[in-house]
Amino acid sequence: MAYPRKRFGQHWLRSEQVLHRILEAAAVSRCDRILEIGPGQGILTRWLLSLADTVIAVEIDWDLCRSLQNQFHQADNLVLLQGDFLELDLSQALARYPDTQWPNKVVANIPYYITGPILERLLGTMAQPAPHPYDSIVLLLQRDVAERLYASPGSKTFGALSVRVQYLAQCELICPVPPQAFQPPPKVDSAVVRLTPRPQPWVVKDPQKLQQWVTLGFANKRKMLRNNLKGVIDRDHLMAVMEQLGLDPKARAEDLSVEQWVALSNQTLTPEPEPETKG
Repeated sequence: MAYPRKRFGQHWLRSEQVLHRILEAAAVSRCDRILEIGPGQGILTRWLLSLADTVIAVEIDWDLCRSLQNQFHQADNLVLLQGDFLELDLSQALARYPDTQWPNKVVANIPYYITGPILERLLGTMAQPAPHPYDSIVLLLQRDVAERLYASPGSKTFGALSVRVQYLAQCELICPVPPQAFQPPPKVDSAVVRLTPRPQPWVVKDPQKLQQWVTLGFANKRKMLRNNLKGVIDRDHLMAVMEQLGLDPKARAEDLSVEQWVALSNQTLTPEPEPETKG
């Protein structure tokens, strides 16, 4: 029997009610190919195998991999990959399974301490979104991180992570999850969220600049946006554009919605210098 390892952030879901909420949110059907990150003891995996066409499970723990192989040795729709999801080349790994197509959905109870990097692997970045967006991503996360994903502009939890993720996907809360739903119980509350990646994110003239500005804008949340961005754009030009967009000149980064961030970025591009005319 494998025991949870603290270094891998292992907390195994035990609540049947939460399991059903996860499956309901993912709307798993026989045409779906599911990516599960960190299957653990296979409690969620068993349900996914019974509902989906294929389950591609990535587990870092060797002992758990052996246990999963023994438990599901008769399942012909399981592809079990041992390794660190953040380092794994999924395309290369799946090349060994020519009959297995790329997953179209993600359903997982992920390690909380690497939530940010996992989200980036699944969604990409503002400057470079994932080239093949998933249909949906249903994750069990630490609750305070989940709240940042679906936070509204102006709220205390709205930050750079909110803008980055909401730029790439629609975010919604499915349900809160108490510590008692796990074994061993984590020291924090959890929540299930559903992310629906945008096949074509916002029209942005310079995504790299937008990503940089969001990072700088939230670098000091107590400062007004015009002060946080003064190193990358002329203050008077920024003020003129903010006025044009109907934004408060004293606005802070968390006051702007994703749409307003996009508009601000697009409107403040430095104009090309006009060619000199010969007299």
